[in-house]
Amino acid sequence: MNTAPRPLVDRFGRVHSDLRVSLTDRCNLRCTYCMPAEGLDWLPRPEVLTDDEVVRLVRVAVRRLGVSSVRLTGGEPLLRRGLTGLVGRIAALGAEVSLTTNGVGLARTAVALREAGLGRVNVSLDTLRPERFAAITRRDRLADVLAGLAAARAAGLGPVKVNAVPVRGVNEDEIAELASFAVEHGYLMRFIESMPLDAQGAWDRSAMVTADEILAALGERFELVPVGRHGSAPAEEWRIAGTDAVVGVIASVTRPFCGGCDRVRLTADGQLRNCLFATEESDLRALLRGGADDAAVEAAWRVSVAGKGPGHAIGSAEFVRPDRPMSAIGG
Repeated sequence: MNTAPRPLVDRFGRVHSDLRVSLTDRCNLRCTYCMPAEGLDWLPRPEVLTDDEVVRLVRVAVRRLGVSSVRLTGGEPLLRRGLTGLVGRIAALGAEVSLTTNGVGLARTAVALREAGLGRVNVSLDTLRPERFAAITRRDRLADVLAGLAAARAAGLGPVKVNAVPVRGVNEDEIAELASFAVEHGYLMRFIESMPLDAQGAWDRSAMVTADEILAALGERFELVPVGRHGSAPAEEWRIAGTDAVVGVIASVTRPFCGGCDRVRLTADGQLRNCLFATEESDLRALLRGGADDAAVEAAWRVSVAGKGPGHAIGSAEFVRPDRPMSAIGG
């Protein structure tokens, strides 16, 4: 008889049911707040988990640890060869499968991904202005991203979420414009406070547009009705009065939500991170390649999560930046 898996719980009683899986550290954009123009030293291919290894780790997470939601990330996950087949294998395990992407290759893959079992997508979009998009990403690909968003909606990958990171002096003047765009096209808009996870180590809190500032900018154009936060979701939400449209703000820095965190992360090279800002990792790849059985992998997973701290401590004297940038961790 099958029994329900024992939940993945840390010492603060938080149950971890959301797994973020990075499929590659590579990206086809070079966003200024993420990495240098020349890119980074990508992981050598032998260090990246194979499809079979990814599926095995997700199977352990779903069937032995109670994970119910799997988000595929990168880098840019659409660069992963055989992605559609991998999505199908993960979806067959029974978890809800979603994907975070820059949208550049989404127009040509949205239908196949939906048919493989992908449920929804989050697409990063920081500006609607072509010249500004090229300046932020160092690539002239705005038209491709907009086409990808439309294709995702048409394929039924909904709700389609649009993620923007406002940066002072760069794109904070487009906050209301981006929200209007999302309302017009039926997307869910999410604004995210910038975090100290850039590869250059150049993050400056003074350049971060805070949640309060984001809401003030939205309030100049819309009447906002508080909705709150759904369970452990990272976004606080507001409904735009007179519509069914909802806009969210993920205030990781000024309004941390660590107390309700249910996420754990697996990097493309098989390192388990119990927090986005973790400074230590657990090497699950070594266990797999060393012949460990699923029980040993499960045990290592539980030990890692049991050691999770109460929060990231950004802004305190105790905060230490992780060695890996966001592109190498997975969002």
